[in-house]
Amino acid sequence: MPAEFFDWVARNIESKESVVCVGLDADADRIPAHLQDYDLPRWAFNRRIIDATHEHAVAYKPNAAFYEDRDGWLALKETIAYAHGKDVPVILDAKRGDIGNTARKYAQLLDDADAITVNPYMGRDTLEPFLSQEEKGVFVLCRTSNPGGADLQNLTLESGEKLYERVAALADLWNSNGNVGLVVGATTTEELETVREQVPDIPFLVPGVGAQGGDAEAAVEFGLANGVGVVNSSRGIIFAGEGEQFDKAAGEAAKRLKKRLNQYRD
Repeated sequence: MPAEFFDWVARNIESKESVVCVGLDADADRIPAHLQDYDLPRWAFNRRIIDATHEHAVAYKPNAAFYEDRDGWLALKETIAYAHGKDVPVILDAKRGDIGNTARKYAQLLDDADAITVNPYMGRDTLEPFLSQEEKGVFVLCRTSNPGGADLQNLTLESGEKLYERVAALADLWNSNGNVGLVVGATTTEELETVREQVPDIPFLVPGVGAQGGDAEAAVEFGLANGVGVVNSSRGIIFAGEGEQFDKAAGEAAKRLKKRLNQYRD
């Protein structure tokens, strides 16, 4: 297993000819009925998704919100271990960021996961427990794909720069260990291009290409730094089908997305 997250991703990109990240947002209400009687339905669901998609996935991204209960955390740990068995790293989409002992406790999530998303709103000291783990990836929220992201992220500062541009500049400063990435959505094409021009060497995690209808070409053109970066789809893959063949539909959706994104890769 590679020691550093971005090296691991780079290897998978090369070997699989893919930049697809599969979001494992295992919504308990949408898990097929034939899996509901399992002790850990979310784990049973994720295992089948991983079996069906690992040939196309360079990373998996479970959102912590779908696992924040006792059985959920058990399902998540099993999911991460199973993904590792398929030689695929896991980005925990947790969006953490807090002070002191709380931040250090949150950073223990990286004992299992290989990368994490973090919220920079409270500043550098809140991210230090994550940044200091050199072998782990740290994706800093920069310009998110949701419509309300502009409410704060596009505010103009006294310096004349946008808030998201300041975040990108800070992330570049925080990248002394080479383990920092940025979350920049595919639904915000102009901002995606702007951030890439500002930080040419930082890999992006690009959400929004699936169910949110983001720009696939821009996601690839601006999301990769030296060929490394990931384009995420969650619902568009894992809920592509229903019933007992849901996993087959997910595999086909992941393959289609890989083919679609590869049109725009060098």
